[in-house]
Amino acid sequence: MAKRTSDNIRLGTFVLAGLLVLVLLLYMIGKNEHLFGATYMLKARFFNARGLVKGNNVRFSGIQVGTVRKITIEENTQIEIVMSIDRKMRQVIRKDAVVAIGTDGLVGDKVVDITPVSLTSRLAQEGDTLITRASANLTNMLDTLDQSSRDIAVVAAELKITAQRINRSAIWRLLDDSTVPEDVKATLFNIRKASSRVSGIAGKLDEMVNDVQNGQGAAGTILKDSLFASNIRLAGDKIYSASETADSLVVLLKNVADNVHNGVVEKNGPVHALLYDTTIAQKLNISLDNIQKGTDGFNQSMEALKHNFLLRGYFRKQEKKKISK
Repeated sequence: MAKRTSDNIRLGTFVLAGLLVLVLLLYMIGKNEHLFGATYMLKARFFNARGLVKGNNVRFSGIQVGTVRKITIEENTQIEIVMSIDRKMRQVIRKDAVVAIGTDGLVGDKVVDITPVSLTSRLAQEGDTLITRASANLTNMLDTLDQSSRDIAVVAAELKITAQRINRSAIWRLLDDSTVPEDVKATLFNIRKASSRVSGIAGKLDEMVNDVQNGQGAAGTILKDSLFASNIRLAGDKIYSASETADSLVVLLKNVADNVHNGVVEKNGPVHALLYDTTIAQKLNISLDNIQKGTDGFNQSMEALKHNFLLRGYFRKQEKKKISK
């Protein structure tokens, strides 16, 4: 009886040990610990492990090549990751390869991605620490998207306010006015027409300037012909001299007028006598009558001489000369 009990205990112990070994093997296989394969260790340091845990997969260019063996926090708060890599990759992974922490899928487990950089660097050896690169984090991306959505909301609100202001502004009414395009077209047409005219005037001015420079036209003649300029200068001198003479005559006439005025005002002098002295006026009338009578007598004498036989021939010759002329 005692021997049977001892055998049962041994059998139970053996079964439990076998189960434990089986569970351990299943766990190691599940974690891809390369339990039965040769591996070597590579390291990487991060400031943020982003949820990486022991046993997460390690990939090289998207191909699984190992697992995370150990994660430790160093004194400078950096996170050191020890990766167990398939020894076959010793001929592939080089020292300048870049290590980054990624995600398996959008929300899956964390993975360590090793990306090759060049083919000229030396191969990584056991215990080497590879270069790391901060990767995009889903949390940071969500934070960025959240901030972006807030900014977009603010911008949308401001755009709404701006649109409301534009709807109430005169500019919108101006844009909504159907007559504005026609007015703008007419204005542009007038501007184009005015521009064409200005261009034509500018061309004519250019021709005038060229003519003046070449001594053509009135302005060119004035500016280029020295004889004409001399004549103009001489004419100017004469005009100046004439103006001085005219000034002198004006002064003289003014003096005469002043004397006449003074004579009339003071009632003396020949002008006053001619205008206001009746005696002199009567004498002048008598003198004029006498002159008229003398003239009539002279005419009668001349007519009598024309009929005189001594002078008749002379007067006939004079009449013939007048007719021949």
